[in-house]
Amino acid sequence: MSGHAFHVHGAHDHAVDHAAEEKGLGQYVAIFTAILASIGAIVSYQGGATQNEAMMFKNEAVLLKTQASDQWNFYQAKSNKGHLMELASDIAPKEKKEFYKKQLDKYEEEKIEIKHKAESLEAASAKADKESDNSMIPHHHLAQSMTLIQIAISLASITVLTRKKWLFSIAVVAAVGGIALWAEAWL
Repeated sequence: MSGHAFHVHGAHDHAVDHAAEEKGLGQYVAIFTAILASIGAIVSYQGGATQNEAMMFKNEAVLLKTQASDQWNFYQAKSNKGHLMELASDIAPKEKKEFYKKQLDKYEEEKIEIKHKAESLEAASAKADKESDNSMIPHHHLAQSMTLIQIAISLASITVLTRKKWLFSIAVVAAVGGIALWAEAWL
């Protein structure tokens, strides 16, 4: 009788078909989740690497700023010595005045070199600080990407438990958003 395009399914046939349908959904979700977990591992690694890079640049900026501060302190010490030499030349006997003026000139020349070095260190510090800030830009996108990927994995897991296929659609949208943010981190 099945040749006449009319076929009656029994309860058992319906249960078998439904179980096969559920198994198919479970397989799709498992594959989807495994792919997202792999992508998430890569995103997480890249996020950590960018954060470490930013911290290294920030540490370099702090170190250079400290070295610049040391140079400015040295500059101030030379200024103080110069002021003392100037004062000494004003009150010294005539035969000692030339000595103190030469010392003052020496300190003024040294101050020029020290100032140049301090300014150079400050510029290098500012550059390292900017590089640190620039390194954090992809990190923020990667963190947002990882969040969406984790949401997608959670929604996919709930889909298997509840058998609500519409949840899987939302999981796919979240995953696409996460992957888009991952790509945007490197553009």
